[in-house]
Amino acid sequence: MKIKAIFFDIDGTLLSYRTHQVLPGTKEALRQLRQKGILTFISSGRPKVLIPPMPVTFDGYITVNGGYCLAGDRVILRHPIDEADCRRWIEYVEERGMITMCFTAEQMYINRIDQKCLDLQRQLGFEMPPIMSLKELFDGHHPAEDREIYQFIAMQPADEDPKVLSMLSHCRMPRWHPDFTDIIPDGSSKAVGIELILNHYGICSEEAMAFGDGANDIEMLEYVGIGVAMGNAADIVKQHADIVTDDAESEGILHALERTGVL
Repeated sequence: MKIKAIFFDIDGTLLSYRTHQVLPGTKEALRQLRQKGILTFISSGRPKVLIPPMPVTFDGYITVNGGYCLAGDRVILRHPIDEADCRRWIEYVEERGMITMCFTAEQMYINRIDQKCLDLQRQLGFEMPPIMSLKELFDGHHPAEDREIYQFIAMQPADEDPKVLSMLSHCRMPRWHPDFTDIIPDGSSKAVGIELILNHYGICSEEAMAFGDGANDIEMLEYVGIGVAMGNAADIVKQHADIVTDDAESEGILHALERTGVL
């Protein structure tokens, strides 16, 4: 079946962790996909504000792991975290002296910065967000829309995740790094975002392809007709993919597109 839409994770997929750049062959592949009329989309855990400039224009964005999605410039999904869960998490963080980031639709904040945060910044190649007391989002004079939180990043080891999940009754925690995990609403995933975008454009899942490398990519790789795991992906991700390609440093995207006959 002809591929009509392709979804790309960012970190470890479109961008390598070493250079934070799109490789030349990938740039050319994206250009050719647009020439062929194949729609291309970002599908990321990042909020829109953290998506770096790209060498091509994308047709839409799945951000914060499917909590906030756009088809073109049109917002087709807003699914913030339950406000009671937000308050519980912020209180828990303050009680334990932990670090957390939070993402609204347009902004991101962090409650404080330490060396692990700086290491994460270097690994992902983004600007450190402004420091802010997260209680201000709820107790300050912010518009209701600005108080909608779509994702937290919890700076904690994996063995603490079950305790947090038992406390946040409307959330799940797709972990893709040993030092931190995402906290997102139940029902949010990249696959949910893909389903909405495909419905918007009248494309079926068998006509879609996706590239990813992290555990938060598993659902989207399973949902589309061709799910491609990067060579640098974790083994568990590769087990859920239809194809394993080369890594993000070695033109894995271009090679998979050529291998499958999309290009």
